[in-house]
Amino acid sequence: MLIRFTDKGFYCEQGDFYIDPWKPVHRAVITHAHSDHARPGNAHYLAHRISAPVLRLRLGRDISLETLEYGEVLHMNGVELSLHPAGHIPGSAQVRVAFGKEVWVISGDYKLENDGLSTPFEPIPCTHFVSECTFGLPLFRWKPQELVFADMLAWVDGLRQEGKNAFIHAYSLGKAQRLIHALHQAGANIRVHGAVHNTNLALREAGLPIPDVLPVSAGQPIEPGSVIIAPGSAAETSWTKRFEPYAEASASGWMAMRGTRRWMNAERGFPLSDHADWDSLLQAIQLSGASQVFVTHGYTELFCRYLREHLQLDAHVVSTRFTGETANHSEEAPEE
Repeated sequence: MLIRFTDKGFYCEQGDFYIDPWKPVHRAVITHAHSDHARPGNAHYLAHRISAPVLRLRLGRDISLETLEYGEVLHMNGVELSLHPAGHIPGSAQVRVAFGKEVWVISGDYKLENDGLSTPFEPIPCTHFVSECTFGLPLFRWKPQELVFADMLAWVDGLRQEGKNAFIHAYSLGKAQRLIHALHQAGANIRVHGAVHNTNLALREAGLPIPDVLPVSAGQPIEPGSVIIAPGSAAETSWTKRFEPYAEASASGWMAMRGTRRWMNAERGFPLSDHADWDSLLQAIQLSGASQVFVTHGYTELFCRYLREHLQLDAHVVSTRFTGETANHSEEAPEE
């Protein structure tokens, strides 16, 4: 096969490169800049142009980094490599690898809903498709984001009328910017954690229209009724005391599961995900036209069984010993 599953990651021997390796390698193709896909220690990185400033922020300014635009083709020993929109977060990409009659697409993380900030998902015809299934259960079906944001804005407005701040847990890369984009348009007074602020600066450097919102550390007082956006790791720490009185919420796909608000230290939960839901996973796989499907990250055994039994697909689980993941590992899981 053109792509092999190894103890370092997805490996193309013909082109001599790895995709999202979890151990240091000489040449790493990165689908996006989340830390479970872009790890330190690789000799050389290749990623989409928009990911470059965030990768340098997270991995170091001096990393050896090459970038491509979407659809731009790189030839390596007869292998065609190109990056295509995944819709997951800004700069996220599916990796298309073609040689002879084999065309592989390693999709990384993806979603089909256009969030208005990330380049929308693009289905790529292929013979072999590697798909995540973080939310690969039928219970995960997302409402359109405009409805989720309407609920969130109503909650924020209710707190503002009570003189309370709204503290929203969201990942500093991707989810935080979706919230900022929507809440800023609605006129909310937004302040952000330093990690979110630094990511905003990096994405602006890449050319994205991220609103210029102040970090909490800017020295200006927090006005009553403000929205504070911070990673989940900031919850229940002394850092949050400055926002009292406030109420907490979490924006995550896991909010679709009963009981996860307590798990994520939130009074309210808004089911907003940067990953595909059940229906979108099935749609993306069918749009690929792949003769073989490989699933990773999430409810792999159950999802794979459904693909085989109900869609009659030649589907296989990529073993966790080849992916370095733990059970249901996700960029949306609570930060450690």
